[in-house]
Amino acid sequence: MAEHEQHDADEHHGSTGLYLAVFFALCGLTTLSFLTYFDFWRSHVPTEVSRVFMMAVSCTKAMLVIMFFMHLKWEANWKWVLTVPASFMSALLIFTLVPDVGLRMRHASYDRMKYAAEVPATVDHQEEKHPAGKHEQPAAVRPAA
Repeated sequence: MAEHEQHDADEHHGSTGLYLAVFFALCGLTTLSFLTYFDFWRSHVPTEVSRVFMMAVSCTKAMLVIMFFMHLKWEANWKWVLTVPASFMSALLIFTLVPDVGLRMRHASYDRMKYAAEVPATVDHQEEKHPAGKHEQPAAVRPAA
């Protein structure tokens, strides 16, 4: 009887082998993420493709952790009632606000540049403060006489 109960518990919440498989999958995905930082990857893969790849790897890792280590795979169907509307709302907010924020940042940068003080690129401020090579220390830093 105890063997049957143990088998039901393993089937319901997964076995050690399943958790080890998920662990090794997470290790493999983390290795793939790590490889994108090397010069070989950066020289052969465009930046946009690399970003999409990293997002896919990150989402897959999050899904594995949520499903298996947080036991949502074995929860009742009510989880969909909670997560699907929240996911739709999150996507809606992202798709609505990102273009607006980008547009506002572009205008904010223009306004900042429009009213910013102009500084000539050829002026060396150090020479301007100390003409003819004289470098006096301020009174607060001079040694006592």
